Amino acid sequence: MADNGNDTEWYYNTKTGEVIQGKQEGYTDRMGPYSSREAAAHALETAKERNKKWDEDED
Repeated sequence: MADNGNDTEWYYNTKTGEVIQGKQEGYTDRMGPYSSREAAAHALETAKERNKKWDEDED
């Protein structure tokens, strides 16, 4: 059986839109880890907010 890492961590799959628990194979379509399912579900919104803040900080 493959080592799936820490099964208490959550990830968001950008290709499928699914939230998964524990590392799955592949990493190119995965965002995380997150400490909760809910946090992983909001991964895209969190990234958008962070990018906006970084852009504002650069100005």
